[in-house]
Amino acid sequence: MNIWKPAGYFGKKLLLFFASILLLSAAVFFISRLAPGDPLVSYYGERVEKMSPAQREWAGRRLGLDQPLAVQYACWLRNALHGDFGISYKYKMDVTDVIAGRTGNTLVLGGAAFVLTAVPALLLGLLCAWKEGSLTDRVICRAGPVFGCIPEFWLSLILILIFAVRLPWFPSSGAYTIGREQDAGDRIWHLVLPVTVLVLGHLWYYAYLVRNLILDEIRSDYVLLLKSKGLGRCSILLRHCLRNAAPAYVSMLALAVPHMLGGTYIVEMVFSYPGLGTLSYESARYQDYNLLMLLCILTGTAVILCSMAAQIINEKTDGRI
Repeated sequence: MNIWKPAGYFGKKLLLFFASILLLSAAVFFISRLAPGDPLVSYYGERVEKMSPAQREWAGRRLGLDQPLAVQYACWLRNALHGDFGISYKYKMDVTDVIAGRTGNTLVLGGAAFVLTAVPALLLGLLCAWKEGSLTDRVICRAGPVFGCIPEFWLSLILILIFAVRLPWFPSSGAYTIGREQDAGDRIWHLVLPVTVLVLGHLWYYAYLVRNLILDEIRSDYVLLLKSKGLGRCSILLRHCLRNAAPAYVSMLALAVPHMLGGTYIVEMVFSYPGLGTLSYESARYQDYNLLMLLCILTGTAVILCSMAAQIINEKTDGRI
């Protein structure tokens, strides 16, 4: 009989987490610096074209770009461990301050889309399992794979064309109207199209997964025993099948977070929404190394934590592991 040892178990998970973050930071550091482009342009702008070779050398030395890449990474890692992630070349301020101003927008957009996907997906999945073989069930089963294959950027452009250009009902970009940043209603209005894209891209697929989870429970042997005891279909579905499928559903939601986060980043760029996705694109485009590093570390941390959470849930609830 296996004895689960919490200290050793979570110690290994913690070690794996930090090793993954270290590997991610090294990969992003070296790949970003090997990519074509000049970080001096991000910091000094068009003045770089008028600099002499001596001035360019001095400018690179000022930003710490004159050292070998291994030395640069060691310096960055040492400073990062002390909470210093450097300054943004583009914004001329601490990268933590730049990110702090955008994080809230991404959390609101991604959080709203996640909730509006998770809850309806559960309800639709239950409905399909209850009405297996019905028209609703067949539609969900067909719509799941179809919408799951539609790229978010393409769906975003379609909705912008219809509901912002042809029918000017919703704004096509931004998080709020200029001068109305404190207006909650205006902010919600700007969220309608981006959230719709994210929900349409994920809702049907996860509803299909929930349906299959519930149907697997319905076909289990214990359901036959419950039926023989006289329990009704509704009672069996909600009180037993749903409860037994709950750990797998929570694990599925944990794995859905990285997918939703990636979709949020893409949607932010299409809708020019001032969040971490737009910031990531700008930092990569303008070789803003310090900003790109912290953004990748934050995103990677969220992805790794969610993946580990799903794995832990599976290992704790699956007797075969």
